Amino acid sequence: MDSSPTFSLLRSRPWRDYELLDTGDGSKLERIGDHTFARPEVEAMWSRSLPQTKWAGADAVFRPANEENGGHWAFGKKELDRWEMRYELPGGQLLRFWAMTTAGRHLGVFPEAASNWDFIATSIKGAHRAAPNILNLFGYTGLATLAAAAAGARVTHVDASRKSVNWARTNQSLSGLQDKPVRWIVDDALKFVEREGRRGARYDGILLDPPKFGRGPKGEVWEVYKSLPRLLHGLRGILSERPLFVILTVYAVKASAIHVAEALQDGMRDLQGSLEMGELVTPETSTGRLLSQAVFARWLPRRS
Repeated sequence: MDSSPTFSLLRSRPWRDYELLDTGDGSKLERIGDHTFARPEVEAMWSRSLPQTKWAGADAVFRPANEENGGHWAFGKKELDRWEMRYELPGGQLLRFWAMTTAGRHLGVFPEAASNWDFIATSIKGAHRAAPNILNLFGYTGLATLAAAAAGARVTHVDASRKSVNWARTNQSLSGLQDKPVRWIVDDALKFVEREGRRGARYDGILLDPPKFGRGPKGEVWEVYKSLPRLLHGLRGILSERPLFVILTVYAVKASAIHVAEALQDGMRDLQGSLEMGELVTPETSTGRLLSQAVFARWLPRRS
């Protein structure tokens, strides 16, 4: 590694279909598309700014069963099915995708990750090479995948959930990107990477957004503290000779950006490049204060 990691707070550009309206008392109030939601947010360790009437008017509130998982949605006037959202990438390409309430607290989109979508699209276009090969692990509903495909990349999207992969494929069609070269794979991320290494596959850019805990399609157990180091070492073996980036984003773990950066640095330790680390943050529209929602690390190759 060329030097010590730099630290950044990455905030997404304002976009029409999302606002963080208020936070506090362990919750966040958001406008997602045309609807408002109140969801748990353990990082919001301060008082709310908006009056209780604003919170009480939310279209849906997620009521957790406990701090780790479980719970249910309590709807206001009517139960919500799904609704379309849009995000404009740098250069004007419009991503269109479905959001919906799920059995958990998630809605099919992590708006704070939009800064990564921008970075991916800009990096691929700026590389000035034909169809770089990008791997998106734990790809969920595919927004990073579509950002890369829209910028001209060939993308391999891997997720253990067939439901999430089908959702991502629907988002591809909704965005008008159905003719872009995307390979959709339902598989365990670790098994997939190790198999790709054995067959000599190479990728110019790798994205990974691992959960704290999960299971593969055949019951494989993923525990981030145990499984991530092995995965990162496997990634080193499938990087091309001219890589563009490796981006690691981690949610819901008790680890600082320093720890995430050290893990990525260990995986890339024999490569010449630089490391950026930090937090994905979202400003409230009511006060401007920042809510940190994930930690990240980006490895970038040395530029000749």
